[in-house]
Amino acid sequence: MTAVRASADERTRLHERFAALCRIRSVFGEERAIADEVAAELRSLGLDVHEDDSAAGSGAGAGNLLVRLPGRAARTVLFCAHLDTVPHDGVVEPVLEDEAWVSAGETILGADNKAAVAMLMVLARRYAQEPAPVGLEILLTTSEENALAGAKAFDVRTLRATEGYVFDHASPIGEIVVASPTYYRLEAAFRGKPAHAGIRPEDGRSAILAAARAIVALPHGRIDAQSTANVGGIRGGTAGTNIVAEHCSFLAEARSLDPAKAEALVATMVDAVHDAANDPVCSCDVDLTVAKLFDGYRHPAGAPTVLAAEVALERCGYTARRIVTGGGTDGNAFEAAGLRCTNLANGTEDNHENTERVSARALEGMLDVTLTLLDVLAEGASA
Repeated sequence: MTAVRASADERTRLHERFAALCRIRSVFGEERAIADEVAAELRSLGLDVHEDDSAAGSGAGAGNLLVRLPGRAARTVLFCAHLDTVPHDGVVEPVLEDEAWVSAGETILGADNKAAVAMLMVLARRYAQEPAPVGLEILLTTSEENALAGAKAFDVRTLRATEGYVFDHASPIGEIVVASPTYYRLEAAFRGKPAHAGIRPEDGRSAILAAARAIVALPHGRIDAQSTANVGGIRGGTAGTNIVAEHCSFLAEARSLDPAKAEALVATMVDAVHDAANDPVCSCDVDLTVAKLFDGYRHPAGAPTVLAAEVALERCGYTARRIVTGGGTDGNAFEAAGLRCTNLANGTEDNHENTERVSARALEGMLDVTLTLLDVLAEGASA
């Protein structure tokens, strides 16, 4: 069997839609404008767009959007991308330079995950005019960058699909994510005692010192092949220097492909925080919050979604490669809810950075891969 290729008109539309979406600000919590734009275009194709009521619970600026397209085969598959981006300053202005889309200014591009959103919109346009090879549910989520809040709030029981794909890994086309980590977030808020730093510092207890001692004692960076830890932010103190700091807090995280290792990392971090708070040099009260933001998963070797993706990639001329990742996607939330979901790399680069880019070849290539994947799934349904 051969690959399914997008038409020249579809490729042109893909680039136009991608650039237009990148220009719409959609930081998580501010998704209303992009949700309205996408929903309006899909409805103009005669499609029924359902927006769920997840916004209130997820903190998103809009609900998740779901579109259903009929298929020639009885099988139904979910394709998912997210509408939101990480926070950034400035206005995104996408430009095509050296056959790749980049940001013209000092901002992210938004290819994470608007490259996939644009691709799914072109897909919807094709199959609004003719039946898809299999039944297709397109889900566009919100607040993915906020610990998968939109996907976790989505009720997978409303789906007809029992399997799905997310297109949300910033690495070369061909990579298939077969394992993703369990992820914990830790927030430690220290409360000490203020005092004049030049007259009676011995009467004070520095929350900054306690937080610093805790941070130094925490595991950091790459712990082993499966695990990482990081302190992402710290805040506290006052505008001047003459007061022993009463308040200081920090945010940290621990991830591991092995859930037991993730729990052990968190336990080590908790101990470090309490040890610092109890140190006589900087004895402080501390409020400590630990939350598991998502569970990890690992696909079995013969997972049908993985096998179908490998066939589609090979037909399109890519070398399929199974990888594990330290990142999480909406797929983590769906797997935890009982829906088999595989994450496919979409050829974007440097996500969350101002150097983010996606080549024209990768953008078009993922459209071909996805069109071909639907054919492969239809063949499996008829086998």
